[in-house]
Amino acid sequence: MRKSAISLVALGLITATIHAHARDHIMIVGSSTVYPFATVVAESFGKTSGFKTPIIESTGSGGGMKLFCAGVGVQHPDITNSSRRIKKSEFDRCQENGVKDVVEVKVGYDGIVLGSSKEAQRLDLTRRDIFLALAKEVPNSDGSESLVPNPYRTWADVNAELPAIKIEVLGPPPTSGTRDAFAELALEGGCKTFDWVRAMKKSDKSAYKSACHTVREDGAYIEAGENDNLIIQKLQENPDALGVFGFSFLDQNADVIQGASIDGVAPEFELIADGSYPVSRPLYFYAKTAHIGVIPGIQEFMDAFTGDAAFGDEGYLTDKGLIPMSAEERQQFSTAVRNRTSLSM
Repeated sequence: MRKSAISLVALGLITATIHAHARDHIMIVGSSTVYPFATVVAESFGKTSGFKTPIIESTGSGGGMKLFCAGVGVQHPDITNSSRRIKKSEFDRCQENGVKDVVEVKVGYDGIVLGSSKEAQRLDLTRRDIFLALAKEVPNSDGSESLVPNPYRTWADVNAELPAIKIEVLGPPPTSGTRDAFAELALEGGCKTFDWVRAMKKSDKSAYKSACHTVREDGAYIEAGENDNLIIQKLQENPDALGVFGFSFLDQNADVIQGASIDGVAPEFELIADGSYPVSRPLYFYAKTAHIGVIPGIQEFMDAFTGDAAFGDEGYLTDKGLIPMSAEERQQFSTAVRNRTSLSM
């Protein structure tokens, strides 16, 4: 009995210590694309909720997942933002490190833009153009079913109807969800317009993915870090360059930046919302159930983010460029937040 009492006292001391050293604010990491939306919600939350304003760090989707899945405890982030869905390998890493219960929340949609300075000629590109301009290896121009190192130096080399300016594209690094989505939607979208390459997906999936997703490393594509604002700045300095970033950054900088049309469709709010624009993707955040009740305000912050005032059709996030989900999808994820529904894969 005495030993049991001592154990209970020890357990109580440990619990008290955890709460004594608990953070008094929410810690969020992840996607640079979701960052501006999360920041607006966090600022509103800090002003109106009685809780401290969450601290948000833009680490990229992949970097955020790595931090988020490292473990449970106040030294680890509570929430990670992502411009793509969590990968099975990342989910498994979470499970292995004790992050057992994760709530998945889709917040809306975003288009990926190839933007340029308004001083430049607006380009009308196809996904094939984008693939031929930026892939590390491309189909041989002699017509043989073989890949060769990318020989194209100007946009006119790729497509005679495009201007003869140097291919120079500023974009995110491999840790970025925007980079992942750009590779899948734009590069692969152009890659599979070659029938023999598309056929590789069935015969050799690894070779197909390598051919369609690997970006050239000879200077035509320049990794510009996770700071999309830096890309906007560099485009203003170099009108011949293009940049890869989310629609919200185009929307917020429409006075100085323009978006290229892709497959004949301009990157506009309505055209992304109705699915016409071919390079668009969903945006998410992921939260640790184990931190709710330990770190103040997590549940309330999630409720605020998934309320109609924020992510609804007329919510304040649409003013920042977020493309809202349907009412049915919004209801689905709001319910998941209220019920703290655990993700399974």
